[in-house]
Amino acid sequence: MRIGVHDYAGHPFQVQLSRELARRGHQVIHYYCGHNNTPKGNLLRHVDDPERFRIKPIYTRNKLQKYSLFNRWRQEIEYGNLLVKEINNARIEVILSANTPLDSQRIILSNCKKNAVPLIFWVQDLNGRAAYKILADKLPLLGKLIGNYHIFLENKLLNQSDGVILISEDFPARIKPWLRADAKLWVIPNWAPISDFPVKRKENDWAKLHNLTHRFCFLYTGTLGMKHNPELLLRLAQQFQAHKNVCVAIISEGPGAEWLSRKKTEHQLTNLEIFPYQPYERMPEVLASGDVLVTILNLDAGEFSVPSKVLTYMCAEKPQLLAISSNNLAARIINEQKAGLVTPPNDIVAFLQAAKILYENQFDRTLFGRNARAYAEKAFNIQQITDQFEQAITQIMG
Repeated sequence: MRIGVHDYAGHPFQVQLSRELARRGHQVIHYYCGHNNTPKGNLLRHVDDPERFRIKPIYTRNKLQKYSLFNRWRQEIEYGNLLVKEINNARIEVILSANTPLDSQRIILSNCKKNAVPLIFWVQDLNGRAAYKILADKLPLLGKLIGNYHIFLENKLLNQSDGVILISEDFPARIKPWLRADAKLWVIPNWAPISDFPVKRKENDWAKLHNLTHRFCFLYTGTLGMKHNPELLLRLAQQFQAHKNVCVAIISEGPGAEWLSRKKTEHQLTNLEIFPYQPYERMPEVLASGDVLVTILNLDAGEFSVPSKVLTYMCAEKPQLLAISSNNLAARIINEQKAGLVTPPNDIVAFLQAAKILYENQFDRTLFGRNARAYAEKAFNIQQITDQFEQAITQIMG
């Protein structure tokens, strides 16, 4: 089959799926947004890639303006039109679309219907619900109107898609009222490409370069957007400010990272280190530099989002500290696998206490890390995962 896999974000595990599908004989083009400033996966073609595998970034005329509502909406429409042109030129027979802005997805779905190309909506986040919760707080009247539009649009797209893949057993109950009675629905949890993340020593070149080798490091990597409260990371650095051997390292860009940079200067926090996004091939060393790997996600966001960084962290054989709703799938995995500590995202005292416990207890850190890696080795089997996607695609194709 000629399969198009579209992942707007360019994340690591989606492109691993594309490569594996191509190894099975399918012609696969992996599309992603070239201007999207998020941590990217292995998006360069390598000599051992299958001949039937291609990577195609899609670039809008200008860099994305994420924090301007009108310009973002306009660019998402532009992006959708650019993508469908590529899909049509490649004569794609089925498209799998993930992490896609809803207005872009609307254009993709309309084009697929016009050309009788099945579309599988790979739902990573319930974006309509997210938009409502975030915008309603920031812009009470206009935000609710825009949020309701996104909920309506998301429900329509879910209903009209030829198939829907969800990443959590929590999601079906929330979307089934909007699906057709004959809708094809699968739940396939996310994973991390464990082969890209071998366990490294803390004494590695990246750690040495940034003077982290002999410091106890709480490490956060990834976006710091509207779903995250960077104050938790600030307070973490302040709690350990008197400990000369402890630092908090942030690998991020954008408003959250910029806010932390200002607070670092304001509070003279010499133990708060902020770095830009690092090349994908350096990430095993980056994660190995941390003694505790941190994830934060606001309480409301925990209802419609599952942070995939938790899964990547598990490959690194490191303990985790999460500030996230206990009902979130990521929190349940960490608790069930005994891979770290989970605290409510709105309880700063509990978050800081859990950080102190992890700092003081090397035995627990070692045990949590080993449990995390063991889970990753068991659960992140790309052959078995691809079997599930291939079965879904085959069923959609009839």
